[in-house]
Amino acid sequence: MIVIGEKINGFIPKTLAAIESGNKEYIEELASAQEQSGAHYLDICAGVNRESELDTMVWLIELAQKASSLPLCLDSSSPTVLLEVMKRVQRPGMLNSVSLEEEEGVSKCSLVFPVIAHTDWKIVALTVGPGGIPKTPQDKAAVAGRMIEQAEEAGIVQERIFIDLVVTTLATQQDSLQNFCEALKLVKKQYPRVHFTSGVSNISFGMPYRKAINQQFLALAMEAGMDCAILDPLSSGMQSTLFATSALLGKDEFCMEYLQAYRKGFFGAEPQDR
Repeated sequence: MIVIGEKINGFIPKTLAAIESGNKEYIEELASAQEQSGAHYLDICAGVNRESELDTMVWLIELAQKASSLPLCLDSSSPTVLLEVMKRVQRPGMLNSVSLEEEEGVSKCSLVFPVIAHTDWKIVALTVGPGGIPKTPQDKAAVAGRMIEQAEEAGIVQERIFIDLVVTTLATQQDSLQNFCEALKLVKKQYPRVHFTSGVSNISFGMPYRKAINQQFLALAMEAGMDCAILDPLSSGMQSTLFATSALLGKDEFCMEYLQAYRKGFFGAEPQDR
């Protein structure tokens, strides 16, 4: 599993407070702690204030790169912001995200794909079209297919593409998990080399004791073929779910990764969330 650490995100209240107060130490601690907890990428998202998004992203990038050697996952709904801030990073990471939504009459994919085509940047592509999020797995798969084919036409191989099938909240759609997993399997059958990701906590908005739902979603989505997740690597519950599921699915030879993660203290120690 590829883990994208979610903590440097202005939609998280504590992180937003640190952004608003200019608390550099807190942001640097988040970057360092997530790297020590085994994350492969650090998500960098300014959050709710779109007017200052560019400046905030630049500030967060500088702090994250000072405190961690991990590549960054630059997270914005604006392709203009993504293309500008990617110039500030030390090495290629991920751009999160593009879609078939249009900006000034041009799809976000069309704006970004030509720029990163002959680079090492990876892309997170949301299954969102001009009409919004498709409702059926078949329609989600169709949107994913269009983006994958556009990417390949631009020279971006499948291995650099991470499809986010935009899981809906369980509180508003009872079959949100089934919808997500069926769409994943449809896309994977046709495009076997692409990756699949999701913001794990998205499924539990509006529900009590959200971590229970998040952890079970992670396990079931992994079983369906999801191989990347945006999650909290500082959560021992999330870590134990990830490593246990990988072992149970036969993807962890002799359970060595599970054992190593346990010995490093990623899970199994109180308190539940480090």
